[in-house]
Amino acid sequence: MTSIPEQQKIIQHLNEAHATELAIVRTLQAHIAMTPAGRYRRGLDRHLDETREHAERVERRLGDLGVGRSPVQLGVGVVQGVLGQVLALTKGPLDLVRGGSPEEKLLKNAKDECATEALEIATYESLEALARRVGDEETAELAADIRADEEKMLERLRKELPNLVDAVVRAEIDGNSSYDPSTTGAADVVKDAQETVKETAQKAGKRARTTARQARRVPGVAQVEGEIKGAVASEEDLAIPGYDDLKVADINKRLTELSQIDLAKIDAYERKGRNRTSVLNRISNLRGDEPWPGYDEQSVEDIRKALDAANEDVVKTVRGYETAHKKRQGVLQATERELAKS
Repeated sequence: MTSIPEQQKIIQHLNEAHATELAIVRTLQAHIAMTPAGRYRRGLDRHLDETREHAERVERRLGDLGVGRSPVQLGVGVVQGVLGQVLALTKGPLDLVRGGSPEEKLLKNAKDECATEALEIATYESLEALARRVGDEETAELAADIRADEEKMLERLRKELPNLVDAVVRAEIDGNSSYDPSTTGAADVVKDAQETVKETAQKAGKRARTTARQARRVPGVAQVEGEIKGAVASEEDLAIPGYDDLKVADINKRLTELSQIDLAKIDAYERKGRNRTSVLNRISNLRGDEPWPGYDEQSVEDIRKALDAANEDVVKTVRGYETAHKKRQGVLQATERELAKS
């Protein structure tokens, strides 16, 4: 039987492990969204399922120990530790769409995944040692079992690194890119949503459109959808009318008005056509994560309502994003009002 201080320490480490698993679910979803079909993505898909299972097992163990999920029950110190774990692991999705070739992004993702696995291994090794030290064999066995899964995943990731490096060399040095956005995880979600739209459009057009919007809430889906559409688009399909007749300066002025999906669409269209560096660089500077998934689909009123419940950091993110893109005065005024309250 463990003492109360010993059990509290076990609970702290279990909560940190649980927060880590939940954060990694988010990161894996984002990485899968931009990873083409193949062995590497199959491994990520498998590990996503595994990570969800790990989170459930850790949560069950916390329940066995009588722990709820509210901050009051966990205690301030534990909550701070959990938040630290989450913030450390969820920065990855924010960098997915910035800079470098797609092949380079995949390599960076894999390196980040290796670092994450090392952190998980250390987390569970520490938890196992702690649990054995205080006589909690059930928690110790759980930690050892999950740690073994993480060690296998790290080994698989390390075996993928040479292949990913080869792809970078072919793309950036030999000029022979192998990246196909139409085979990524996000593209699969888009295709599924489009099929649903086709099947239900006649019966429930509004619900079908909602399905497509919901699909775009998966990290990376909106931008990959734009890339897929842009690869086969004609000038009439673009969000900038008369695109082919416009000068570079005129195009660059219009780009700030566009959503991420339309920026990705024009990026793909430009690359298959005139491939002008100044246009592509401008698009690259504008492409990035929305303040929250689905932001570009929302009206000014929707965003105002969301800002009412947002913290200061989110409000500042919205202000910066809106200033760089659509410059809607209603949104910008709402951010100023919210910041004046803080």
